[in-house]
Amino acid sequence: MGGWAGRNRGPNARRRDYRRNGDPSEGMNFSVDNVRDSMPLFRNGGGGLTPTSAHQLIFHTTNVHRACELNKLWHSRLPKLHWSNVVRNKDYICFVAEFDAIAYAVAVWSSPVARTLGNLGTGLELRRFAIANDAPKNTASRMLGWMRKQIAKKIPHIRTLLSYQDEDVHVGTIYKASGWTPVKKTKGHSWSCKSRKRNKEQSLSNKVRWEYAL
Repeated sequence: MGGWAGRNRGPNARRRDYRRNGDPSEGMNFSVDNVRDSMPLFRNGGGGLTPTSAHQLIFHTTNVHRACELNKLWHSRLPKLHWSNVVRNKDYICFVAEFDAIAYAVAVWSSPVARTLGNLGTGLELRRFAIANDAPKNTASRMLGWMRKQIAKKIPHIRTLLSYQDEDVHVGTIYKASGWTPVKKTKGHSWSCKSRKRNKEQSLSNKVRWEYAL
């Protein structure tokens, strides 16, 4: 069902469509104006409804191009992430949280950046997790729990989830509440070396590595 008939069927009906057909934004070219809207051609006026609870959000996979653009909009510390740095990994998956087809959060996962953690091929790192300023309360924790279950279903060989907390701006509340374990503190450093020059770092803050065993 397409057009206005499909557009106005309500969040529950669209949730079933996403599960059955995937992200409707796959293959679209995004601009700053429409990257949040997965159905810009069918929207009449300036916007849709506004969610008041994280329980109203629909979580589903999204394509890497849109995920990187949404991250650029919202991530305060690490806005830059080129899609090619995601798809070159053995494993990767991107998720988005939407209400009325408008995005409110995005997450990008891939094989761990640190080679020592990715050698076994059973780990998946949360490379970016960005939330819109107008997202409802508890969006991050609810989405994190949902993604954990989806990764276990969609990429069954993954055994460990990883994420790095920036100590300058976060205290790890979401991870603690979701049952993750702080494993190691790492001092901020540059990834560049004499044999391999990297782009300038967006953050050199100390990090805490959190892990979750699936």
